[in-house]
Amino acid sequence: MISKAESKFLRLSSRKVRDVINLIRGKDISRALITLDNVDRRPKYYVRKALLSAVANAKVKGVESNNLYISRITADEGVRWKRFRAAAFGRASSILKRTTHLKIELDLRGK
Repeated sequence: MISKAESKFLRLSSRKVRDVINLIRGKDISRALITLDNVDRRPKYYVRKALLSAVANAKVKGVESNNLYISRITADEGVRWKRFRAAAFGRASSILKRTTHLKIELDLRGK
C-alpha cells in the first residue's frame, strides 16, 4: 500500500456505493477516473473525491500517479440515523437513514 484515503459518514447507502466501486476495482487511476466520468450514479462524486485524495496523498510521498492502481476499495456500512415520520392513528413509523464508510488503498503496478 502506497497511499490511502477514507471518507466517512457519507449520506448514501453502502449498497449503492458498492455498485459504483465494483466498476473501478483493480483498475489504473486514469482508467478509473474515465469510468467514473461515464457513470450516471450519485455515489460517483464521493468515490471520485476520495480517489483523487488518495492520489494526492501518493504525490506527497513522491510517487507518480501513472504507476498507481486501486489495490483495495471497500464501502462499509456506517451508523444509521434514526428518524420518525407521522403515521396513522397518532403513531410514528421509523426511518433509517444509512451512511457509508469508503476506504481506498493505492499501490504500485508491478509490485
